[in-house]
Amino acid sequence: MHKTNYFISLNSRGHYYLFKAVLTVFTLFVTTTLFAQTSIKGVVTDSKTGETLPGVTISVKNTTHGVISDVDGNYELNVGPGKYTITASCLSYSPLEITDIETKKGENTDLNIPMQESLQSLNEVVVMATARINSEVSLLNSMKKSTGIVSGVSSQQISKNQDRDAAEVIRRIPGISIMDNKFIVARGLSQRYNNVWVNNSATPSSESDTRSFSFDLIPSSQIENIMIVKSPQPELPADFSGGFVKVATKGIPNENSMEITYGTGLNAQTHFKDFKYNPGSPTDFLGFDNGLRSIGSIVPPRLNSDDKETVDAVSRNGFNNNWDIKTKNPLPDQRFSFAMNRRIKKEGGQLWGLTTALNYSNLNRTLTNMRNAQYEVYNDISDQVEPDNDYSDDQYNTNVRVGAMANLSFISNNNNHYEFQNIFNQLGQSRYTLRHGTDYTSGREKRQEREEYLYSSRTTYAGQLTGKHTLPFADKLDWTLGFSYANKNQPDRRMINRTENASTDEDPFNGQMFISQADIERNFIKLNEYTYNAGANYSHDLKISSDITTTLKGGFYGEYKTKDYKTRDFDYLFNENYFPYSFRFGNVVKDILIPENFGAGKLYINESTNNVDSYEGNNKLIATYLAINIPYKKFNIYAGARFEHDIMTLTNYTSGTGYETKDSEYKTTDIFPSLNISYNLNKDNIVRFAYGMSINRPEFREVSPASYYDFDLFNRITGNPDLKAAYIQNLDLRYEFYPSTSELISVSLFYKHFENPIEWSFINTGGGARVFTFENALSAHNLGVEIDVKKQLDFIGLKNLSVVLNGSLISSKVKFDESSIEDERPLQGQSPFLVNAGFFYQNDPMQLTAGLMYNIIGKRIVGIGLKSKSEGSTVNDDIPDMYEMPRNVLDFTVTKRIGKSIEIAASIKDILSQDIFYKQFPKFIDKEGVLHEREQITRQYNPGQNISISAKLNF
Repeated sequence: MHKTNYFISLNSRGHYYLFKAVLTVFTLFVTTTLFAQTSIKGVVTDSKTGETLPGVTISVKNTTHGVISDVDGNYELNVGPGKYTITASCLSYSPLEITDIETKKGENTDLNIPMQESLQSLNEVVVMATARINSEVSLLNSMKKSTGIVSGVSSQQISKNQDRDAAEVIRRIPGISIMDNKFIVARGLSQRYNNVWVNNSATPSSESDTRSFSFDLIPSSQIENIMIVKSPQPELPADFSGGFVKVATKGIPNENSMEITYGTGLNAQTHFKDFKYNPGSPTDFLGFDNGLRSIGSIVPPRLNSDDKETVDAVSRNGFNNNWDIKTKNPLPDQRFSFAMNRRIKKEGGQLWGLTTALNYSNLNRTLTNMRNAQYEVYNDISDQVEPDNDYSDDQYNTNVRVGAMANLSFISNNNNHYEFQNIFNQLGQSRYTLRHGTDYTSGREKRQEREEYLYSSRTTYAGQLTGKHTLPFADKLDWTLGFSYANKNQPDRRMINRTENASTDEDPFNGQMFISQADIERNFIKLNEYTYNAGANYSHDLKISSDITTTLKGGFYGEYKTKDYKTRDFDYLFNENYFPYSFRFGNVVKDILIPENFGAGKLYINESTNNVDSYEGNNKLIATYLAINIPYKKFNIYAGARFEHDIMTLTNYTSGTGYETKDSEYKTTDIFPSLNISYNLNKDNIVRFAYGMSINRPEFREVSPASYYDFDLFNRITGNPDLKAAYIQNLDLRYEFYPSTSELISVSLFYKHFENPIEWSFINTGGGARVFTFENALSAHNLGVEIDVKKQLDFIGLKNLSVVLNGSLISSKVKFDESSIEDERPLQGQSPFLVNAGFFYQNDPMQLTAGLMYNIIGKRIVGIGLKSKSEGSTVNDDIPDMYEMPRNVLDFTVTKRIGKSIEIAASIKDILSQDIFYKQFPKFIDKEGVLHEREQITRQYNPGQNISISAKLNF
């Protein structure tokens, strides 16, 4: 099934020509920029005192091209020949605009810039208005001034990478990888050990199985920056260990603007090929179902199989009975975005800002010949695999996303800053899967065919009202009122199972595919989660001596969350006395699921809902903290403690068909200390040390007895009511070197010790069936090193080139007690290494950027194995863990601005298009006592190259 993909291994003539065109355009861009450049340079000073001013932003008006003056006030702005207007802005100084600065080819222009102190220089409004972290310079400056261990990415870097959503963006950050294309793994810790806030408010989970935030929901165009705090701090929730992710959407704009972007693209595995689909509702193109797939109004809350009249009506008219599979040639990818920004400055210094955005995308993706296999214990006698089943899947996906953002900001002239931030995203996925292969669990090989009709929509909204205030004596107060909502609707997931008739040779239908009772299933899931939160932080500066001013901080946070998960299951039964024996061997869609067959006593619907699989819950969290920041000479010490009281209440049914419920409470009350120390060797070199205690609490789904069948895992997932919270001790040591305001080199060491870590496990129920669940391990540790480099290459003569390189080496081990079915292993989802590299070419006079990005992760556990604990067992009796294997990912992007209003961008993502492999590595000891290791593929598929081009029009 594996095939080699070379650098230009496109599967159609159309792909090849588009690829060639993109490379030709890029080559033309590069060759036209190789001419002598000029620059504007000088010194920025205070016009009154004559002192030089560092940190002043100097830019070319109406462009994104700018620099920041260095520690001595020097700056150099590379431009081409022409006439420019130069702007300069700085905290506490009046903005300055210098017009008609003319430059000539090959000549430098000297321009010293005197800045006048603003009459409102002490007004905190200026700080709030300019403290945007949307460029690499401002991002690194924020990291440099932080009190903890922080990494991040700015919107400027995002635009270079042309990443489409937050999931693609965040994997560029050191120590971060993405699982299932949407869930974050930070420092080798899966999504459950990470926390995510959007605009300083908690986000709900859009998944039913675990605490997780789907990063694919947020389009990259809405992001100002993503910061990941890696060391506990008292003002942050204690429920994180890998990373606390802070996503900030765009705030007050620098100027009035409006932009429209349209993009299109192709996928090598999808386009110019047949695409199969089941017709959906008229609103599918907007990312949600209009009710076509919903349970009909005639279906009672619980269908009674003895009520023949109702069963007859429901079987005929209770559901959407269009099971047809159609074929089309998919359209190229469609992407559209619209953004409008308004900035209004009133007399007296008042400032209003409005940032709005609308995004839409419609993508088709095909995965063919996807191998899916599951294995029993390796056969050490005959030295061969023993599969439970071995399938090949053809999967057809349509993904639609609609996103909207509206942020309103107001800054008064009396040190008050208010923001009302709103972000909404709707994601709809329609998927049809055709699975065929062999089942071996019955002791005889049987061919199987399975079909899955899946539609799923996810809705998220997050809104915050925030205020920032400067009070008398320079005290500061900020507060947040937040609300967020997440909905997952999976209406009418349909599955058809067919098995080979392994009867006798006398059976005329021997060897043909047939359906049994309940082999046609329908499943409906709804998940709603609401989160309300409020918090405030207060800080006061206390002068201890002439050279020491400490800052005292305190605050509180409250959060109330509700979650409602409902599921209903149905299957089809048929009257074997009504239909002939040949009925079950017919074509399911054309011969069986047809109107004349439906009805009580014929082919009829049966409700198989297990009420235990549904649950409700609420969570109350109250937290408060105290902290002190002490700057002493070259040291900065930030210490504090956080108090958290958490009560989670789970309500679930006590029986499969009854409606009696019971409540289960899970309480934790803890104090979490933290200490962050930084030592400034000099202005460019910093050493940081951090310690903190954190917690990982079970989620609703993880303690619920609810069970859910996962089509990809072939098995069910259930909760564990006996789960306990895990406690983690976190240690960090980091060295940071800032060669310039836009450059960083850092090395980090970290260590984490876990008590009662929560891990995936499974119960082997026999007959090849396994039920996945959660359990507390005894302990675990996680040790790693991270390196991050952001460097211009002008020191080796490559003036327009820069490199971004980050990598991680991580080692972890989980220990289980003797009662567990598991043995020691790495943490699930932890990669032993991660590498991100990017080379970027940027020619500001020609308004051209290009980038070549590379990513690889080490093999990581994505499926848990089973260690035999019986007396006398050896490694020969184990089922090994399943690993996602390393894969080289290479992306190329190029962007060219034409004048002031047009921007053209093109990219080729996943150029190498290597197969994705999931593997197991069984071991066995032969008769001579020699240990052997084998390899077996559990999943394999090729996602294909993605080629895209877009145009942006700015007004």
